[in-house]
Amino acid sequence: MASKKAILLLEDGTLFEGLSIGAEGSAVGEVVFSTSMTGYQEMITDPSYRGQILTLTYPLIGNYGVSDTALESAHPQVSGLIVKEMCESPSNWRSEGKAADFLREWEIVGIAGVDTRALTRRLRAHGVMMGVISTEETAEEAFAHLQASPNYASLDFVQEVSTPGSYQWNEASPLLAAQSQLVFGEAPRIAVIDYGTKRNILRSLVALGCEVVVLPYSLSANEVLAFRPDGVVLSPGPGNPALLGPAIETLRELAGAIPIMGVCLGHQLLAHALGGTTYKLKFGHRGANHPVKDLATGRVHITSQNHGFAVDADSLSRSGLEVSQLNLNDSTVEGLRHKSLPIFSIQYHPEASPGPLDNRHLFADFVEIVKS
Repeated sequence: MASKKAILLLEDGTLFEGLSIGAEGSAVGEVVFSTSMTGYQEMITDPSYRGQILTLTYPLIGNYGVSDTALESAHPQVSGLIVKEMCESPSNWRSEGKAADFLREWEIVGIAGVDTRALTRRLRAHGVMMGVISTEETAEEAFAHLQASPNYASLDFVQEVSTPGSYQWNEASPLLAAQSQLVFGEAPRIAVIDYGTKRNILRSLVALGCEVVVLPYSLSANEVLAFRPDGVVLSPGPGNPALLGPAIETLRELAGAIPIMGVCLGHQLLAHALGGTTYKLKFGHRGANHPVKDLATGRVHITSQNHGFAVDADSLSRSGLEVSQLNLNDSTVEGLRHKSLPIFSIQYHPEASPGPLDNRHLFADFVEIVKS
């Protein structure tokens, strides 16, 4: 059966035509791009992509299929998917199905046949923008649909992806199976505040011998401390950190009471809590190849990233935080460390195996801080 036609329309009126590779219908979201060559299923199920239409710049997607082991959450989180070509004959020993079928199963709208290079160049030149993928609307109808939709940066997506209740996580990462619970002796209890956490963060902590409990982002500081954690990890997540006022206040109260590690959105929220600010990047950092320099050691790490906001370094003068790492592409803040408290944060994803293991030590570093 021939694929149904689909269109992609950007808010500036740019129109792309292609073929449907997912569910039928329409999907609105902020159109962003990732330069990763692999990991499409992890990206599709990453809660940080909530509310966004993801463009994959690598030209062939789906060639190794999909599997349950590659899920970063229980289901896809993207609003839509844009690819150049979708492989219909995957080949991999772990494959349990086709990527296009996975999209259809979860009612995710997608489009193939798009010149993703041209699209990416446009987003780089003009910045990310809202867009709509549709298999049922004309360009005029799609544009009206887009104009009636709220802007991505004005919405709180964390409430959609955070856990509604606390739960314990016990599954370890196979990559870190050699690092048994004996590494740190008695298991430290780590509370992960869920702004849209990825499963591999939880697996990484369990593999280091931690007892991991995942908490809703809406809890107060006293409610978090009632779980008697030895340390707190602030998870990644989607959207504009400045919209999360109550969560920022919780972190302001937790600072100084317990060791804290922030990752991505958690890093941005920590900056806000201690007096800093954030701003929206022109087209964000999304991919597995971003060079980051550790200012203390001079070492350059290859990192995996997915964020559209960044911490303003000039806003940190009275925060007690100092910049510890910088992005070598654009000099944006990639790491923070508190001058006197057991607190540090990173803008990138150490659990995503860039390098492939360049940044795994950061979870171990945090557990060492907790144990000490």
